[in-house]
Amino acid sequence: MTRRGVVLFGVMSLLWGIPYLFIRIAVGEISPAFLIFVRTAIGAAILVPAALLTTDVRSVLRHWRWVLTFAVVEITIPWVCLSTAEQQVSSSLAGLLIAGVPLVGSLIAVATGSVHRIGGRGLVGLLVGLAGVAAIAGGDFETTGVIPLVLVALTVIGYAIGPAILSRQLAGVSSVAIMALSLSFNVVLYGLISGAQGWPQALPSGAVVGSVVMLGIFCTALAFLFFAELIKEIGPVRATIITYVNPAVAAVLGVLVLDETFTVAMVVGFILVTAGSILATRRDGPADAGQRPVPIEPS
Repeated sequence: MTRRGVVLFGVMSLLWGIPYLFIRIAVGEISPAFLIFVRTAIGAAILVPAALLTTDVRSVLRHWRWVLTFAVVEITIPWVCLSTAEQQVSSSLAGLLIAGVPLVGSLIAVATGSVHRIGGRGLVGLLVGLAGVAAIAGGDFETTGVIPLVLVALTVIGYAIGPAILSRQLAGVSSVAIMALSLSFNVVLYGLISGAQGWPQALPSGAVVGSVVMLGIFCTALAFLFFAELIKEIGPVRATIITYVNPAVAAVLGVLVLDETFTVAMVVGFILVTAGSILATRRDGPADAGQRPVPIEPS
């Protein structure tokens, strides 16, 4: 990997590892819908001009049905599920559970025909990964309840389906334009939802305002731009490795900044999920390797 690739990899590991911390801080004072509205508005304000300058957006609009589907399964549903879940679960736990995305992605690849079958090594990986997810959830289950964990599970499923849509239905379409349009759709949607729920009656604290701004600028707009550059630099397959680093960043920040509990079960579970994900997503042949979906996790 080149020096530029190493720098981009490090930046992406951080940018998609810190959202869990900021989400946890923000939903302490504002609703998930309002958080998503402001976050997507900030991201769209940056990515829409970038898309207009670099892409013929009209050509992307020809694929509007799949772009809309991607927007719903990658942003609309996962972001509200994750933000709602983090009203009750720690950012560390949420981040570690998101490590299961490659496992679900492997199952989706088989179900959609991207990969014809899961071999023995892949099956072992899935079982090890599921055991890891159970360990992570079990380490903090009594303090979270079932519903928040279900919401995180829906987030994982959405983050796994989104890349499958990109790789099978939107291949060759500008990723910047796709994200600009996806964010714009969610600005309108969550603007309407937030308005119906009622806007915040008072200005949130500085910590919340700062968290939302960081989420919009760095963890959304700039993160997608950097990720596109990372894929150009090291390829889509090697870029998936950030999926194994982000949850660790989320867990460490949760413990250091928010003084969250980090149990032995969560450590063991994360190791099992990472090992299982590596086994489940590894392909033996070059043809299969090129078909592996790229996880896109705008947490």
